[in-house]
Amino acid sequence: MKKCILDLKIIENRRIHELYTLLILTPADNSLLPEMLPGQFVQVAVDGSKTTFLRRPISINNVDRENNNIWLLVRNAGEGTRALMTLKTNDNLNVILPLGNYFSLPTNIEDNVLLAGGGVGVAPMLYWGAYLKTKGYNPQFLIGARSAKDVLQLDEFEKIGKVAVSTEDGTMGEKGLVTTNSILSTSIDKIYCCGPAPMMKAIAKVAKEREIECEVSLENMMACGLGACLCCVENTVKGNVCVCTEGPVFNINELTW
Repeated sequence: MKKCILDLKIIENRRIHELYTLLILTPADNSLLPEMLPGQFVQVAVDGSKTTFLRRPISINNVDRENNNIWLLVRNAGEGTRALMTLKTNDNLNVILPLGNYFSLPTNIEDNVLLAGGGVGVAPMLYWGAYLKTKGYNPQFLIGARSAKDVLQLDEFEKIGKVAVSTEDGTMGEKGLVTTNSILSTSIDKIYCCGPAPMMKAIAKVAKEREIECEVSLENMMACGLGACLCCVENTVKGNVCVCTEGPVFNINELTW
């Protein structure tokens, strides 16, 4: 899939949480967005600071073809992302896209598929769920967060399918970690997951125990996004690979977890 370097214009900077903002962007030259598939990511340039000369990787949260917009969910994780969160309407953001591989479709249209996300890991699940819906699937979602106020984009997920929620303090949905949510004991044919590494490993363990096919989207630290810097290397059954080029999506049987 062809990679592009584009200037995207900020249509809206929507603060959805004290630690998260949703950037809605469109090509600054009014061109059409290139093809992008769920699970892929972008590398964004952060201007204006001597300490942010490396691009930041951000998952594609959604692609709105009708309005020619791409959504990026940004979490306050350091100086670079804080700078991105201050962007204003009509500001430009330079990006390389699309990067990485993407989720694979379930085998059968009748399959019960579960998309699980924790924290900013919910980001790729929104686009993937919407994409599956257009293909005739009926995805279900499992969202994990510390408390009700930390559950992200719930209204958007509910437009697509059934949503189960786990919060650590029990203020929304079931109390506890996502791995204890009762939806995991229902009939599931395939799980897709993104979030903190401990969460993904726990979901992978459940999937292996129940012999459920599972794909995870890794969030290793990246600098180049093109396989040159080697800082995102992950150990797999085939040896060390760059997550930015061989991933970020992996079948759990490929990993040494």
